[in-house]
Amino acid sequence: MTIQWYPGHMAKAKRLAIEKLSMVDIVVELIDARIPQSSRNPVIDEIIGSKRRVIALNKADLADPVATREWVQTFQSQGHAAIAIDAQHQKGIRQLKELIRKEMAPVFEEQAAKGILSKNIRLMILGIPNVGKSTLINRFVGKNQAITGNKPGVTKAQRWLKIDRDFELLDTPGILWPKFEDQTIGMKLAITGAIKDDLLHMDDLALWLLEYLLERQPERIFERYRIKAAEIEQMTHPEVLLLMTERMNFGDDYDAFSERMIHDYRKGILGQYTLDEPVGEQTAGEVDGE
Repeated sequence: MTIQWYPGHMAKAKRLAIEKLSMVDIVVELIDARIPQSSRNPVIDEIIGSKRRVIALNKADLADPVATREWVQTFQSQGHAAIAIDAQHQKGIRQLKELIRKEMAPVFEEQAAKGILSKNIRLMILGIPNVGKSTLINRFVGKNQAITGNKPGVTKAQRWLKIDRDFELLDTPGILWPKFEDQTIGMKLAITGAIKDDLLHMDDLALWLLEYLLERQPERIFERYRIKAAEIEQMTHPEVLLLMTERMNFGDDYDAFSERMIHDYRKGILGQYTLDEPVGEQTAGEVDGE
């Protein structure tokens, strides 16, 4: 399965973000803690350039906490300020604000030395669709200022939002890049919900996820879907998927069961899993995208 999604408003969002960059002091690059590398849009590096940035790993409640700590350390070792957050449950928001203030402190100290009074920190949040930007904005603001939805592509415009006495925020739509060179990245983005489900074959996603989890944490699969290790020992993954479909009372409707399985992963019902292996299990070149 070839996965691709780049609607026209995303190309426009990229152009607008580049145009508006000079109006902000710092960028929050929001990524998915379950796929810290795969959800880093290389186009955002092009947009941000040398602008100050903070990397926030959102949805940390759904990711492996050990892997999340390793990824935060990896980004910090690369010279980026980084923090794990859970915007949905309002965890890490205060710490994120403090980290932004810390990153901007040298700028304000330099301005103060020149007799320039400090101003509000103007920031922009950039990231792929459905990574939680609107939820983070609403947690920042304290009320529902951004349009939210549990599907990609909800935000399609740009506007300034007043957060508190310290921050002003420019809301922007999620941006995917035009082509996935590695279809595994596209698969991970699809499984975590960055790409519209109606553009996908859910059974292909379920088979990829099934293979991944059986290799790493099979016990949760056995418990959730009522199968045993001994009975699937000689089965192919499609055969295992069909067995789970039957055991979960879906008859032979493996498409419907595949949707259920992907839903279970996205909701954390299968446990906390990070699909991008921590940097300790990769080479430096793989992390840097080389």
